[in-house]
Amino acid sequence: MMGRALLGGILGGVAMWVVGFIFWGTPLNRLALSVAPDAANAAVQSTLAQQLGPTGTGVYAVPWPGTQIGSGLYAQGPVAMGQFNAGGFPVVDGGALIGGLILAVIAAVLVAFAIYRLAAPLSFGRRLTLVGLFAIAIPAYIHLGQIVFNHAPAGYFIYSFVCDMLSFLAAGAMIAWMLPKPAAAAAKPVD
Repeated sequence: MMGRALLGGILGGVAMWVVGFIFWGTPLNRLALSVAPDAANAAVQSTLAQQLGPTGTGVYAVPWPGTQIGSGLYAQGPVAMGQFNAGGFPVVDGGALIGGLILAVIAAVLVAFAIYRLAAPLSFGRRLTLVGLFAIAIPAYIHLGQIVFNHAPAGYFIYSFVCDMLSFLAAGAMIAWMLPKPAAAAAKPVD
């Protein structure tokens, strides 16, 4: 039975990765991203290199609200929270795709072991309900919380929420389906 949980986790991780790829590795991602003209992009990129290049790769609140001047500028706007990579990387990065698949499998295997330990005796529908509630609650807090707490752009974070929710639902459905029927699960102790 543990083998079925492991297999369900691996298959669930692949399902999670596929959903994530559909959302972020295809032109569908343009629903989440704002696009500036090339001239504006070049100007912003040059300014980023000049102003943030010396301080290095990191996540920056611009302006920094931790000083009196920065706090005033932050309240005045415009503001940004930016992920800055001083070195850049390819638009399509095979290493990131492989790393993402490994991460998805690890996450789904952890979910599979949790379901195996706590919910194996439940029916498929109840297991799926359990996974579904977590698949909604956790990404909602993480992504929609950005809109609430950081006044972040709603479109991007709603898109991210939908992607992660569907990714975890796909993984959870695969995991719940792979575990044995409740009668078989009840016959063997979980511990």
